[in-house]
Amino acid sequence: MQDVNHNEFNHEFLQISADYLKEQLSHLPVLLIICGSGFGGLADTLNDPIVINYEDIPGFPKSTVEGHAGKLIFGTLSGVSVACMKGRFHYFEGYSLQKITTPVRIMKLLGVKGLIITNAAGGINPKYKPGDLMVIKDHVNFFAFGGQNPLRGHNDLYFGDRFFSMNKAYDKELIDIAEGVAKEVGFSDNYHEGVYGFYGGPNYETIAEVNMLKVLGVDAVGMSTVPEVLVAKHCGMTIFGFSFITNCCIDSYDDAEEPNHINILNVVNMKSSKIQDFVIKFVERSREKWL
Repeated sequence: MQDVNHNEFNHEFLQISADYLKEQLSHLPVLLIICGSGFGGLADTLNDPIVINYEDIPGFPKSTVEGHAGKLIFGTLSGVSVACMKGRFHYFEGYSLQKITTPVRIMKLLGVKGLIITNAAGGINPKYKPGDLMVIKDHVNFFAFGGQNPLRGHNDLYFGDRFFSMNKAYDKELIDIAEGVAKEVGFSDNYHEGVYGFYGGPNYETIAEVNMLKVLGVDAVGMSTVPEVLVAKHCGMTIFGFSFITNCCIDSYDDAEEPNHINILNVVNMKSSKIQDFVIKFVERSREKWL
């Protein structure tokens, strides 16, 4: 198990990053949006954008995955002041779970109260097909079975209590709003509420693993999201998350298909404008939750 560098995860160290960002901004965000693979175009829809490269922010990780640009965009969306991460970080890139989630704590230090988190995921549920939208109602954190957690080690009370509940991590009121918005933007026949499973990657799941996930009640699987959600919940943020289903996970040895990252990005690109419409309308409908 990887050792934790507590000094890079406490509020004194992260305050340096927050102070740097404050110097660049004319107004502070109240909502953080983390863009999954191929979703970076959403950041380009912000009004009055201020663009900051990850590499220029003290203590900030760097994106290394195709489809993740590595830019932090500040602006307004549907009248809400937001910070949009155009590119996220993954455990398989070599980062610790703490490093992956430091942006969430930095945003908390800027005054952010809410998180919208997105991802591209493989469909486990046989009813799901590429192009579907799954709002996350719960998750299974497979890392937790091995004792790995971004909050392992010293607890910084500045952010939250050591022990906290996860049974209401994904805000029910926001999930209800999302269902109505999905109908408005044309996702009526492609909308689901389901359970997301967090796997480490970078390989895709084996056939045996896919069938195990079905038995466990997992509807979609991916390589991100849960670490950020854990830290955001610890920070007291209101959370909404969704998965865009890019492929059907292979559950039969007779199936000749193999998932690959290029095909996944192509599926996202085909529906990117529709996903952007969903998020923009969702922020508009949920505006009072963030202000």
